[in-house]
Amino acid sequence: MTDAARPSTDAATSARMAKQRRVGTKPELALRRELHRRGERYFVDRAPLPGLRRRADVVFPRRKVAVYVDGCFWHSCPEHATYPKNNARWWAEKLAGNVARDRDTDARLAAAGWTVVRVWEHEPAESAADLVMRALTRGV
Repeated sequence: MTDAARPSTDAATSARMAKQRRVGTKPELALRRELHRRGERYFVDRAPLPGLRRRADVVFPRRKVAVYVDGCFWHSCPEHATYPKNNARWWAEKLAGNVARDRDTDARLAAAGWTVVRVWEHEPAESAADLVMRALTRGV
């Protein structure tokens, strides 16, 4: 189903969805604060590869590490995913497409020599930062 075939939604749902942040979510900010506290410096909301229109939440270009903080709803967390009942088929396709795009992004970055770190929004910032730090030290 394409965006042109997007089903209509009621005004309340549209307003709620419009408020969803793409950048600077609480989990992202917590991770960035923790990484900064540990002395790391990074770029925010940046495409790791030229021409790749998919932006990472935190990027360490010299060390080729891209970090994504995935939302449980939008990226179908195995632990916390929910699926809307209204327009269920459209949402199932939309969310499956998000997951497929994530896997494609991971593969493209890996092929270019990057390390991809994906953490779920529900993970504590300290644990997520530990994963990032391990990835950063592997490349040194």
